[in-house]
Amino acid sequence: MDVPFNLSEADDFALMAAVQAGRRDAFALLIGRHQTKLVNFFRRLGAYHEAEDLTQETLLRLFRYRHKYRPTAKFTTFLYTLARHVWADHLRQLRKRERIAERGAAEQPASDERTQHQARARLDAQAALEQLPEKLRSVVVLSLYQRLRYADIAAVLDVPVGTVKSRMFLALNRLRTYFETKT
Repeated sequence: MDVPFNLSEADDFALMAAVQAGRRDAFALLIGRHQTKLVNFFRRLGAYHEAEDLTQETLLRLFRYRHKYRPTAKFTTFLYTLARHVWADHLRQLRKRERIAERGAAEQPASDERTQHQARARLDAQAALEQLPEKLRSVVVLSLYQRLRYADIAAVLDVPVGTVKSRMFLALNRLRTYFETKT
């Protein structure tokens, strides 16, 4: 694939070809195009404070796996697949930290436990989205916030399109119920 002379007008496929050929300026352009979207993706999944770190990790993986990329699907499908793997790794780390904290909390007095509970129970603008199970939340975020089509979401999540549709249906019903009980 020939790399266009003017990289700023190149599509994502051409930019990835340029990155594979060693053009760091092409990678900088890809970062510029997708960094904010990735930060928003992670924030909507619930990683408010870690969103930029998770985005950076996703972009590092993109660079690391640049030679594995093949333009058989949309570039964003590849990118969000990497982001999903970064998110899964992040969740595993959180669970591990929580288990360690629980062991430590068992050794602390009860008043510390109440304080920790209050800190965890803080309200957030995305409280409704956070009520959804991870599988449903991922579909909503990828569809409504990242504007991916169902077929692309299915590729990112490695599930059939019908599963994406049913998860979206369930998620929207749960969100509607959540808002109805809040009013």
